[in-house]
Amino acid sequence: MTSGLGVRGSGFGSMDRRTFVAAAGAAIAGLTVPEARAPIPDPRRRLDRIGLQLYTVRGLMAKDFEGTLAKVAQIGYREVEFAGYFDHPPKDVRAMLDRLGLVSPAAHVAYESIAAGWDQVLDAAHAIGHSYIVVAWIPEQERKDLDGWKRVAEKFTRAGEACRRAGLQFAFHNHSYEFSPVAGQLPYDVLLAAADPQLVKLEMDLFWITNGDQDPLAYFHKYPGRFPLVHVKDMAPGPDRKMVDVGKGKIDWKRIFAQSQLAGIEHSFVEHDEPPDPIASIQASYDYLQRLEF
Repeated sequence: MTSGLGVRGSGFGSMDRRTFVAAAGAAIAGLTVPEARAPIPDPRRRLDRIGLQLYTVRGLMAKDFEGTLAKVAQIGYREVEFAGYFDHPPKDVRAMLDRLGLVSPAAHVAYESIAAGWDQVLDAAHAIGHSYIVVAWIPEQERKDLDGWKRVAEKFTRAGEACRRAGLQFAFHNHSYEFSPVAGQLPYDVLLAAADPQLVKLEMDLFWITNGDQDPLAYFHKYPGRFPLVHVKDMAPGPDRKMVDVGKGKIDWKRIFAQSQLAGIEHSFVEHDEPPDPIASIQASYDYLQRLEF
């Protein structure tokens, strides 16, 4: 058996063992030089996928459902989150997504559907391809006191168990009312403590938590891995706290997304509740996030 460096045809010619070993050592040393000089990898990261909450373009969806989805895909979005299907059957919605190269990891559903129609919600999720079912609003009469919030947590846990049995995940999306103290406590904290952490995940709306004078990172550290979904929308400086396109406000996106692993973020959905020009708005937000390094 010959050495991997091979004497025959090696170009070394006839040599004794000492000469060969010296020559081979020099060759191997030479091979290691480029590795020693290899550049340090750039630690900066970018979002690997950017999604859109379709509530942003709901007016356009009502007029031209598939045409609006096509415009969303043309901008570069590959994930969408539904907030209603505008009377389109789930199988037709899935066919449209497939034609346009889109996927829909999540959908918002009504709080009331937990008590009436939850099986239909789960069936639609399977047909369209959702992984997450998200409740985005709690009726005011359900959240008047801390006991009410605890009952909501119990209801969410039951809904989450039904989702788990169906191979899905339940989540709750916040606004800012969750951060207005009730009996000296923040309802959001009460909800998170009372609900099962495996069955009830969170979709953090980064505008509304900021509007509620809370720091997203504090919750990422307190409840690591519990925020697989986030809504990405910005807040203008000033007392009116106006919602603006992503990148045109004061929210520090680099600081937030640098903690994605801690938070457990899997999907990031751009949203603007009342954009003057929805298509221009989602284009501007996409362009900013596509360039963002953190």
